[in-house]
Amino acid sequence: MKHPENIKQIAALQPDYMGFIFYQKSSRYFNGTIPELNKNIKKTGVFVNETLAFVTKTIQKHQLQAVQLHGKESPEYCEALKPLGVEIIKVFSIKDTFNFKLLEPFETVCNYFLFDTKGKLPGGNGYTFNWDVLSQYPSSKPFFLSGGIGLDQVEAIKTFKKSKASKYCYALDVNSAFEIEPGLKNNEQLKEFKDKLCAVN
Repeated sequence: MKHPENIKQIAALQPDYMGFIFYQKSSRYFNGTIPELNKNIKKTGVFVNETLAFVTKTIQKHQLQAVQLHGKESPEYCEALKPLGVEIIKVFSIKDTFNFKLLEPFETVCNYFLFDTKGKLPGGNGYTFNWDVLSQYPSSKPFFLSGGIGLDQVEAIKTFKKSKASKYCYALDVNSAFEIEPGLKNNEQLKEFKDKLCAVN
């Protein structure tokens, strides 16, 4: 999210998390003040290979409740963030295959994994990866499913919910498929998506 009025619009849909990108190379870079949100919406800072000092300062400035780490952050880096009391979401990129052993060092230092599509950018590439890869998921840690999820994936989500892979799927992370422009979300399309997902449940 990027624009104050749009943030308020989307907040009215009551998402569980709302992301703000603190990565200066991103077209969605957030450099403003987050409007007051419902306490049930977790303000989430998105970072890519940032210093611990910058992440700490940003968490405190915006009173973030979660961080999403899209870079090459180490298990030690995640461990250092734990005393700040935020949920730690560590991102891993997938295309057609994935080495799940890469998750093992992070098992005890983050709250969630997030599986995104491997692409040119660290997130926001706009297309999905092969969800069948997650049938080999060896962990019991809940994960976020991300990567180009939009209205045209509703049927695929229905199918995914019936799969073994969905057992630990905690949340869907949506972004670029609902954008009018980077950082500006289409409120009507997001509401339609939420309504259709609620119908699935």
